Formats: sequence, C-alpha cells, structure tokens
Amino acid sequence: MATQTTRSAGSGVKELTLRAVIIGGLITLVFTAANVYLGLKVGLTFATSIPAAVISMAILRKFAGHTIVENNIV
Repeated sequence: MATQTTRSAGSGVKELTLRAVIIGGLITLVFTAANVYLGLKVGLTFATSIPAAVISMAILRKFAGHTIVENNIV
C-alpha cells in the first residue's frame, strides 16, 4: 500500500505566484471572449477548463522553477 506524502505550509513550494495569477488572468480573458463570441454567433459554447490547463502547462514549462501546484492556481 502506497503512502501519500503531504506538504506543510512552510515547505517552500511556491503555489500562489504573480506569474500564475497573470497567466491565469490572460488565459481567462482569451477563453471567455472566445466562448462569448461563439455563444452569441453560433449558439454553442464549449468547456474551456481542459484546454486552459494544457496551455498553462505548456506556458509554465518555459519558466524555470515551475511546479504542479503553481499550475493548479493558473
């Protein structure tokens, strides 16, 4: 049986960073605008959470010191 490791609040892993907030905000603006446009023009909207997660992983991979918990914030 595998044991789970937990991280304490003082473990030094960066989660809420300015980089994560800015990238999340930009992705939100782009996907919300696209979703509103398609909803009004075509009458169909789409789920954006999975494409946004994939794009954020690709963007964060370009930066040094990125973590998966930082990607959760994005």
